[in-house]
Amino acid sequence: MEYKDYYKILGVSRDVSKDDLKKAYRKLARKYHPDVSKEANAEAKFKEVGEAYEVLKDPEKRAQYDQFGSNYQHGQSFTPPPGWEGNAGFGGGHNSNFSSFFESMFSGGMGGGGMGGDNFFAQGEDVNAKITISLEDAFHGAKKSIRRPGGSNQAGTISVKIPAGITSGKKIRLAGQGRAGAGGQAGDLFLEINIAKHSHYRVEDKNLLLDLPIAPWEAALGAKVTVPTLAGKISLTIPADAKSGQKMRLKGRGLPGKPAGDQIIVLQIMTPPAADAKAKQLYQQMAEEMAFNPREEIEKVL
Repeated sequence: MEYKDYYKILGVSRDVSKDDLKKAYRKLARKYHPDVSKEANAEAKFKEVGEAYEVLKDPEKRAQYDQFGSNYQHGQSFTPPPGWEGNAGFGGGHNSNFSSFFESMFSGGMGGGGMGGDNFFAQGEDVNAKITISLEDAFHGAKKSIRRPGGSNQAGTISVKIPAGITSGKKIRLAGQGRAGAGGQAGDLFLEINIAKHSHYRVEDKNLLLDLPIAPWEAALGAKVTVPTLAGKISLTIPADAKSGQKMRLKGRGLPGKPAGDQIIVLQIMTPPAADAKAKQLYQQMAEEMAFNPREEIEKVL
């Protein structure tokens, strides 16, 4: 049978380090992956690269290959030494993903468990990516169709279920949607959630903060005002003598969960502009009739 030069297949020297070997394999595996490569012989090359890495990454297999396989020149036949078959120490069972050269040299195949265990090539790899969603999607939950990130099992799009109440930094695991192995199980795809900045709300863990503008007379006299929440509008009572920056808590109105977050209203007193003569007159009247000094406490210190 034809000798296979695994070092040449991976484009590495015979004294290549473990880390450089892995880098070379990953580069070629991405290049020839059947789901993304446009080369005519991509699938065959992908399997050949995987077979070479399967042997050279394992110190015991690499030593056996270097001892016997390197004595043969490319293009010549390879005949295993007497008693080789079944004594290579790598388990039992034929695997169609590997060449007859591999089967003759390592007739036991892949360590008793087939394409499993800690086999990097067979198992594939996990893929990590990020997805940005709206605050509304985080609150209500949603289904999204996203483009698969580079390095995942297939091209095209994938459907993702966004659970209600998810927060930034949390990850959604999509089993089997990561990088594929040859003949084995693909890794998983992990999507890290990022909640986009909202025009009105600020997110702190599961709490939602909302700045609520109120008029000076609403702050001074108290009032009932309509306040938005992500679940709908509610009526809120502003207490008399309210201060700018004062916080009011709406229990359970934040992101859903066990427990749910709260919505925190931050009161912001807005001063009407003195845009015309009448408004200026009202401000002048207030200045004359109200004994109010907003800097009184500071002046005591100075």
